[in-house]
Amino acid sequence: MITRNPCISNIKAGYLFPEIAKRRREFAAAHPESKIISLGVGNTTEPILPYIDRGLVEGSRKLGTVEGYSGYSDEGLLTLRERISEVFYKKNFASDEVFISDGAKCDIGRLQLLFGAGVKVTVQDPSYPVYVDGSVLIGAAGSWEDTGYQGITYLPCTAENGYFPDLSRIPVQGLIYFCSPNNPTGAVANREQLTELVKAALNKKALIIFDAAYSEYIRDSQLPKSIFEINGAKTCAIEVNSFSKPAGFTGVRLGWTIVPKELKYAGGESVNADWSRVCGTIFNGASNISQAGGLAALEPEGLKEIRKLSDFYLGNAKLIRSALQNLGIPCIGGDNSPYIWAHFPGRDSWDVFEEILRTCQVVTTPGSGFGPAGQSFIRFSAFGHRSDVEEACTRLEKLKA
Repeated sequence: MITRNPCISNIKAGYLFPEIAKRRREFAAAHPESKIISLGVGNTTEPILPYIDRGLVEGSRKLGTVEGYSGYSDEGLLTLRERISEVFYKKNFASDEVFISDGAKCDIGRLQLLFGAGVKVTVQDPSYPVYVDGSVLIGAAGSWEDTGYQGITYLPCTAENGYFPDLSRIPVQGLIYFCSPNNPTGAVANREQLTELVKAALNKKALIIFDAAYSEYIRDSQLPKSIFEINGAKTCAIEVNSFSKPAGFTGVRLGWTIVPKELKYAGGESVNADWSRVCGTIFNGASNISQAGGLAALEPEGLKEIRKLSDFYLGNAKLIRSALQNLGIPCIGGDNSPYIWAHFPGRDSWDVFEEILRTCQVVTTPGSGFGPAGQSFIRFSAFGHRSDVEEACTRLEKLKA
């Protein structure tokens, strides 16, 4: 019989979010009378707003006509690529530098194919698990140890360094995963910090994969929403973004990746050309219906709805952060991001998770699931119905006892 891919055996048992779901089910089975509220997984909860929804409906209707039917579009609809460049990047990218996908998470996994098993990988610590797990699957990292995966360079982001890491540890000619606003901490890098990041990447001949999936939650106009606001980024960065969290497309699935033509490998080959080849080979493009919804989202009325929806979740975040602060629990985030990062010094993250579930019947996310520096932290997600968030905040008061 064929043998197993050894890289799969290197992945730490149990992906974070299925493990959370498992523990929730076990608690619910043991306490059938309980009403569990989730502030854990970053899954949107509110209906897609009317104008954007009509775009999805109209996109589906057109497919039932001879004039409106369309098939594959590997890199995405031309009109959508042009509109993304106009709305988010001031037309600084040509349409063939914008690649439409079925979500940022999917693209982050596929991007590993460009660099292979030999690449050195650096991640913020804590960070979204797919950066590390994707690296393990491609063979760029070894098995799990107490301090993280073998072969991964972790850059701790802590209160002591303002949640921005020491960039001197970045390996030469490596891959740097960077997320701002950060998932899970909610921290947002300022312009000076991102300038330092770009300079470090250029000096180390490294490449940044910049995850901007939460950029539409930034309300401080002084904070950059894109790595490409920084001079020099076009020669050392790829940016991934998504409609999931700002437009409520977590189930619709639509995102994009910017790969500048200026971006070259060490041998001078085009990264953009390779990414186009990868997309054409293993991906037949995002759903035409979801792309119709994306076009509606980027029209003036759709952009108003994106602002309204993200404002709603930021309102939830403000309630959660206030509740935690009233309990004397140190936390950050929740102002320019939908996540709140709460510190429980000296305690195991999973123990705190279990206590909050048992005492408050509220599901959270253990910080240790995002990397070694996440130990003793809990991530609270602002994605929830307002009444549930308000009830959860009331229940959290039980942690005082």
